[in-house]
Parts: sequence; C-alpha cells; structure tokens
Amino acid sequence: AQPAPHPLFRKPVIALALAAGVLLAGCGGGSAPTTYDLSAPRDFGRIGGSRATLMVQEPTTVQALDSDRVIVRDSSGALSFLGGAQWADRVPKLVQVRLIQTFENGSRLGAVARPGDRVTPEVQLLTDIRSFNIDAASGMAVVEITAKLVGDRTGDIRRARMFSARIPA
Repeated sequence: AQPAPHPLFRKPVIALALAAGVLLAGCGGGSAPTTYDLSAPRDFGRIGGSRATLMVQEPTTVQALDSDRVIVRDSSGALSFLGGAQWADRVPKLVQVRLIQTFENGSRLGAVARPGDRVTPEVQLLTDIRSFNIDAASGMAVVEITAKLVGDRTGDIRRARMFSARIPA
C-alpha cells in the first residue's frame, strides 16, 4: 500500500504548473515586450491540513531558465527566446512567490515563509525547475518541477515528487 500524499503535495503545486502553461499562450509583439505573470490558485475545496511552518526556498534551475525571458525549445533541443515576450520576474523568483501565495491561499499550514523572514520552519520545500518553455515542435507549453519536503532539523526527505504539465500554447 502506498502512503497518502502529503497535503502540501496535492493541488496547489499542480495548479501552479498548469497556470504557468496556460499563461504561455498568445504572445504578442510590439515595441515594449508583453509581460506575462502567473497567478496563485485560490479555490482548493477540502484538503488536509497541517500546523507546520513551511519555508519555500527559491527554485534551482539551469542558467537558461533563470531569466525573465519566455523560452522556446525547437525540435533539436536548442533554446531561444520568444521575441516581444517576458515574464513579470525571473522564472525561479516568480515560481517561489506564487508557491508561497498558493500555500497562503490554501490556509492549511501554520505559516508559510521565505528565507530571510526570521522564521524557524519545521519543513522546507525545495524545488527544481526542469522545464518551463514552449515546445516548438508540438506547440505545447511544458512545465516540469520537482519538489522535495525536507525536515529542517534533520535534513531527511519526507516526500518527493515531480509535477509536469503540457498545455497547448
């Protein structure tokens, strides 16, 4: 029997990944770049809760994705920027902020914080952005994010999971 997923790994992170894919659609051009943002989901229905304090670290990623530029991957795997389009912030910072807002909106934790908030967490959320781009060959927006819940005092990995979404761009 497989253990039930931790409440932190349910709908909020999946919703964020799906929102990222949807927002890649419909890029326009002009003299000033069109700026795209992510939104944090608000309606979660009934999900389990915890009184834990969660620290959300800024996601790690490769240098090409550590940018505010919208990335396009061609069929050979080469990356380029989509002209006339940008994100509201660097992708890792944007994902971190929206994850924090998502957990706050869910009201299922004792507290949610970021590094520098002078909070001692029980667990930390460590994420890595593997993909956050448009696949030119398929016309799909692709988001892949791995997540680990790590005990702050012990360093033990309590849960780990990969979230992925592919949405027509």
